[in-house]
Amino acid sequence: MKSSILAVATLCLAHTVPSRGSEGLTTPDQIRGAFWGALVADALCLGSHYEYDAKVIKKAYGGKTISTFMAPGERMGGTTHGVGWGRRNYHPGQKKGDQTDYGEYNIVMLEYLAGRKDKTGRVDLESLVPVWREQVTHNWGCWLCSQSKHTLNQLRQGTPYSRLGGNSNAMGMRSAAAHAVFEDEESVAHAARTMLFTHRNEHALSGTEFFARVAHKIIHGGLNPREAIDATARQSSSWIQMQVKKGIAKFEEAINPDSSLSKEEFVDDLAMTSMARLWDVGKTEPIKVGKASPTEGTLPSSVYIILKYMNDYDAAVKANAMVGGDNASRSVSIGLVLGAFHGVGAIDAKLLGKLNAYDKYRTKLDSLPLLARGRGEL
Repeated sequence: MKSSILAVATLCLAHTVPSRGSEGLTTPDQIRGAFWGALVADALCLGSHYEYDAKVIKKAYGGKTISTFMAPGERMGGTTHGVGWGRRNYHPGQKKGDQTDYGEYNIVMLEYLAGRKDKTGRVDLESLVPVWREQVTHNWGCWLCSQSKHTLNQLRQGTPYSRLGGNSNAMGMRSAAAHAVFEDEESVAHAARTMLFTHRNEHALSGTEFFARVAHKIIHGGLNPREAIDATARQSSSWIQMQVKKGIAKFEEAINPDSSLSKEEFVDDLAMTSMARLWDVGKTEPIKVGKASPTEGTLPSSVYIILKYMNDYDAAVKANAMVGGDNASRSVSIGLVLGAFHGVGAIDAKLLGKLNAYDKYRTKLDSLPLLARGRGEL
């Protein structure tokens, strides 16, 4: 028994002590890593987004882990199986190297931040909503979530900005670019919540705020992801703390060589689904929340991946893509945190070069305050 406990403790320590991480990195390296890390992680999910069967994904990819960007449903007949929503192409306007809706949202927020007259002021709906409305109405090639559609309808009906949004508990981190604007954590947290204005559910809002705070602590506090997750959990609600504990416990189980879970071929898939209840979406096929977008699944599943692959950004984002489901909802938070920790240099240069947003938006990202001043010296 003592040897088993010692083995788990040793493995946990190996995952907690960084082999790379923030030592020697500049703050701009980490800020760029946070933004591009989120977008690369998201683009890797475009091919399998909403495919809820991990075995189908692995078979489609020739039994290998994804290594490059793919078009929507590529190698799966051009469609994926969104349980409860049917088989379809969920991103008909996108091609390989493009983003899912989660990545696109981070680009919209970059456009907003880069176009503001007040470059350092807090995010406000009066200036944000018109930019968002223009982008999602005229420049949107991928899936538009139900809450975004609902919010557009509210605007058509003259709903005040302060009352916009629906009650979905689905988490969506949109604030990666905010880390290039704000040095104080409260402004970053405020940006994360405000940018999710299409949602009014507190679980969704506090979930996206959680990862914004984690990334900030890594960039400006010198913490590693485990330290930042623990510190942020301590300042969060009891509900958020419960989700974090689920992710940590499952991570520890998955790396325990004596556990049956650690020996499974689809260990990450099983880990995520085992943390979740069945979600009755009112259709014919209930699904496990752990692989879907509700925060009670997305948050602990993202914590699990971040901790299990903490020392390897590339392995983390690819493992997440291979699980499927709403892997893009997890990808942006995973990519944000690990990109911030390892810096932009840890992102595969071939993938970054093939990311269609990279050349188009690199200059806009670098125009934001924390990157523009001194161009690398903070």
